[in-house]
Order: sequence, then C-alpha cells, then structure tokens
Amino acid sequence: MNNLNIIAYYLPQFHPVIENDEWWGKGFTEWTNVAKAKPLFRGHKQPHIPSELGFYDLRYPEIKAEQAKLAKEAGINAFCYWHYWLGNGKRLLSKPFDDVVSSGKPDFPFCLGWANHDWQRKDWNSDSNFIIKETLIKQEYGGKSDYSKHFYDMLPGFKDNRYYKIDGRLVFSIFHPQSLPDPKLFFNTFNTLAKQNNISQFYFVAITVDENSIEKYINQGYDLVNINPLNKAFKISYSKLNIIKRYILNKFFGKVNVKNYADAIKIFDLPENSNENVAPTIIPNWDHTPRSGINGYVLHKSTPKLFEKHVKMALNSIKNKKNKVIFLKSWNEWGEGNYMEPDLKFGKKYIKILRKCIKNYS
Repeated sequence: MNNLNIIAYYLPQFHPVIENDEWWGKGFTEWTNVAKAKPLFRGHKQPHIPSELGFYDLRYPEIKAEQAKLAKEAGINAFCYWHYWLGNGKRLLSKPFDDVVSSGKPDFPFCLGWANHDWQRKDWNSDSNFIIKETLIKQEYGGKSDYSKHFYDMLPGFKDNRYYKIDGRLVFSIFHPQSLPDPKLFFNTFNTLAKQNNISQFYFVAITVDENSIEKYINQGYDLVNINPLNKAFKISYSKLNIIKRYILNKFFGKVNVKNYADAIKIFDLPENSNENVAPTIIPNWDHTPRSGINGYVLHKSTPKLFEKHVKMALNSIKNKKNKVIFLKSWNEWGEGNYMEPDLKFGKKYIKILRKCIKNYS
C-alpha cells in the first residue's frame, strides 16, 4: 500500500497487578475509572462503554486475538505496546506483551514504545490536581549497564518474527525523549547488543508535543519524530502562571478544558507533518476526564465523519515521503477517551472509516 505504515499505540493496563492493587484498591484496572466517569458539562458524553469486546481482561488470549482481528480490519499494520521499564529491572504492566511473545499469538505485528516517565498518582486519581502530585515509582536511568539489562529483558520480543520493522530495522518509540539523559549511549548500547545477538538494528522514534524540537531529536540520532499535537490544540503551557490559572478555573469554577474536534483537527494538520523525518498522529477522540475529573481535557463532538477528514489530511501530508508512517493515538486508551475499539455509540464506524481511507489512498 505505497509503503504505508499505520502503527497504533496500545495500552496494557487492562488487567490487575500488585502495584495497582496497593495504590488504588484490589482489582483496579483502567476500567475502574472508565466505568465511574460522569458528564461534567452540558452535552458531555460520559461514560464511554465498550460494545463487542466488553470490559475485557488482557490476561485472556481470546481478547488479544479479537483485538488483532479488528486492527487488521481497520488496516492497522502494527500495535505499539506501551512498555514500562523504570530502571534496575523494574517493569510494570508487562504480562500482556510477555504473553504475546511467549505464546506466539496473536499473529499480528508489534513493536514497543518505552513509556519512560515517573509513575505518579496524578495519572490515575481524579481527585488530584495540577500542583500537588505524588511520585510512586521514579523513572531511573542507570547508564550502559541498565540499558543492557533493558535490552536483554526485551530480547525475546526483539527476536520475534512479528516485531515490526521500518527500513529493515526494529521500531522502538520513546515517550519522553527529553528525559533520556544520554540518547546516543542508549542507541549505541541497543544497536551494539543487537549486532552481537544477530538481530536487526533499531529504528528509534522520538515522541514530542513540540514541533520546534524536531531538529534537536534528529541531531541526537533519532530516525523519526512523531508529533503529538494535543497540547497545541488545547493551548497547554507548562509555565507556572498557566498552571495556576488552570488550577483556579478547575478548582473554583469547575471549568474543563474543552476543544471542538472539528476545530482541533485543523490544528492537527501541522505543516511539519510533511517533513521526511516526521510522522503525524491521527487521533480519533480524546476525553481525559475519567482519569482526571475537572482537570481533564476534552475533544468535544468527535464523529467518524470528522475523523475521516482528519485521516485524509494526515495521509495527504505523507504522500511524497519515502517512508509513509502515521501513528494512531490510540487503539485502546479508554481512560483518556482515546480509542478505536467499538463502543455503544458508534460501534465499528471509526474502524470502517480508517479502512476506507487507507483503501482509497492505495
């Protein structure tokens, strides 16, 4: 299909783990926040309820098989599983990916996205706010020895024939490239060990919300920069003044940050998306309020028809590139109202729209 690569970010949060039991209560998963979400303003649609897959548990292989079937139907080339390596051998939410590797099922391509950020209470607790937060596990960077441990822990996945490649290299995304203290050391360590273990070299992807950082990341050695345009759409600024302003609006006026999806997709169509070393992001929907309450951000009135317009703009931006790469944010981020999986309102319409756009593009 004209060298088209559609890679969907995939959240492995839908199964209980000891850490979440301790922090949020026995049996906590992403569904806990999804199910208890409530409308916060007139016309706000909550909760979002899954349809044919239901409130699934990723410990069951049948669920992952059905997800792969739907992804193929949508025309998606691979899942990019979020991977939590916090340093010193500490991993979280690793079972779904480990099971995919060890079982050989489903027969669907995959790659990894390193979610290299601190594990914080604000990510899951809707009672928290922008100013007060608690770090539960800190992301550590232990240099070459720790990068080597990281590599060998994930080596079974890297060696798997299903691992997705671009230009014959293993795709590996990094969520917070600005936090990685020595990217060249990390790249060299992974690539050196790859050669020693007779596997392909890596194709490193930097994820950023700032289009002005593209050149910096390419100079650091990244092969591609994936721009997440959500911050730009919501005019998010991390200045102290803006944080205080948002806190006051949230806390005392209950004002959620809302942007109409029809307006947001115009902002998503960044001129930088046409750059050879940039991959645009397509976003079917977004509503962070199940996790963050009034501190959340909402793309209001997303529809399959508007999503079609958004996808066509993204496809048009990559038409002249050698490697035509688009990241889908996301396959199943239900707690952020950011998913492609069927729900009670639209069913499989987003899946069908994506397939239609890809078919027409090819």
